[in-house]
Amino acid sequence: MRERWLALAASLRAEIYEMREPNAATEKIDPADGGNLESWLVPREQIESVLRAASATITRIRAMLRANAEFIQCRVPAAANEVALACHGMQFARWTRPAVFFGLGNSTERLTIANERALARLFDQLDLHRSLLATATNRALHRGAADGWLESIVLEDPAKLDALGDIRHFYSQVPALAGGDRGVLDLPGITSQCRLVVIESKASEDLQLPVQAVDYRLRARRHRREGDFQGDGYCAGVPIDPQPPLVWLVSPGLRFRSARDALLKYLLPEIRATRIGLAENWHRGLKIIFRHRMFYRTGNLSLGKKGGEAAWVEPEPLPGVCPRSD
Repeated sequence: MRERWLALAASLRAEIYEMREPNAATEKIDPADGGNLESWLVPREQIESVLRAASATITRIRAMLRANAEFIQCRVPAAANEVALACHGMQFARWTRPAVFFGLGNSTERLTIANERALARLFDQLDLHRSLLATATNRALHRGAADGWLESIVLEDPAKLDALGDIRHFYSQVPALAGGDRGVLDLPGITSQCRLVVIESKASEDLQLPVQAVDYRLRARRHRREGDFQGDGYCAGVPIDPQPPLVWLVSPGLRFRSARDALLKYLLPEIRATRIGLAENWHRGLKIIFRHRMFYRTGNLSLGKKGGEAAWVEPEPLPGVCPRSD
């Protein structure tokens, strides 16, 4: 909470209250009282170890599903000794050391030789309705897990969002733990200039988009300062720029709302945000319809209105390329 407070501009007058159960009593608290701010990243080697343990089973599942099995994404949840398997962002199976389970939502069953065909049928349905060429866009299998689908497309090639994106050093939902809770850093990575960047993507309207992005940025900045990314096996061999992380807000262009901008204007000028608007048919591939960077003058933000003190502007190309050690 204290770090979020420090992300606000000095011009904003705000107070923090704590609500306590069970009677919902509230108490004003000092912003300097940050509580338990300790957090840490799950080492990359630990994640790779789980993926190696699951590799034989995952290979067998890919061979069994055959058609478009390359669209299966594998992710290790925070503090979990398991692997989630998803098709275009929708989870359909879960590997654990004792067994593999498949199904959607809470309706899952243990995978056996007898029900392998049921898994294949499920994946065929996912592949049909979550295909880039799917036409039945009102089906639940198409509309569900939209944020995960968008993230999976972004992760395929971050350079489509910005030429500075480097696909070799972007990670989907880096596991991070704080105060015993599980969490993630949503799509952190670095640019070709070695600048840390956090991508926050939403497929639908969400006023919390900039707030969540700033939250991830604060965590990423702290872990960069403490050398955790490279120390824990992320962005190996890359000298990360000490400048504050960049923030890319990604959403279909028509989903950006002025209310989001009203939130952004209360953030510190050092928080460099770029909003990237996508075409509405992003399911069929990313097409950028605008890319605007938040530009400050005198610490205030204007939403592009004539005579304002700041505006959203087209980002200028930045010189220089980060050295590599491949």
